[in-house]
Amino acid sequence: MDSMTKGSIPVTCLFVDIGGVLLSNGWDAAIRQRTAEHFQLELAEMEYRHHLTFDTYEEGKITLQDYLARIVFYRTRPFTPVQFQQFMFAQSSPCPQMIELVRTLKLKYGLKTVVVSNEGQELNAHRIRAFKLDSFLDSFVSSCFVHLRKPDADIFRLALDIAQVQPDQVIYIENTPMFVQVAEGLGIRSILHTEYEMTRSQLASFGLSCGTG
Repeated sequence: MDSMTKGSIPVTCLFVDIGGVLLSNGWDAAIRQRTAEHFQLELAEMEYRHHLTFDTYEEGKITLQDYLARIVFYRTRPFTPVQFQQFMFAQSSPCPQMIELVRTLKLKYGLKTVVVSNEGQELNAHRIRAFKLDSFLDSFVSSCFVHLRKPDADIFRLALDIAQVQPDQVIYIENTPMFVQVAEGLGIRSILHTEYEMTRSQLASFGLSCGTG
């Protein structure tokens, strides 16, 4: 089979991260710095409050409104939460080559495609909708929906259960080394994504060739 390396079990499923793989990161340190500068906020104070409560937001235990109330709107500001949220959401951009690669491989090999991602609910929903991720991704095992965050191995176990696949049937594309290591510890073959060409080459080595280049 094309989707099988020599003597191995065929790949039937792709697990993919969103931020840093299919899209830009949603709310990383660089974006927070840019946002603090735009709204003339004290970055150190915002970062301190962010680190105290962001995990709670990503796990779906508080809303974006609650999160922003804790990190920004704990005092009167000359701008509104809606203005802040709009700026926050506008920082997301697609990685077109990676989107096309995953879309092409899904169609060519009949793969299941599952997101395994740490994102807060409102940001995640916006990014899915704005970039039409649900047009080629089957399931979204997002931290906000399942109340688990990487590097908790249970989020990967849950993704396996949802996709109804065994670890050795999956290739996982992720841009954070620790999360790759956790997935590999469960027997999930993983690619540390740094740039498109290298990831495309590694996928081909697993028998998943997009047939271009």
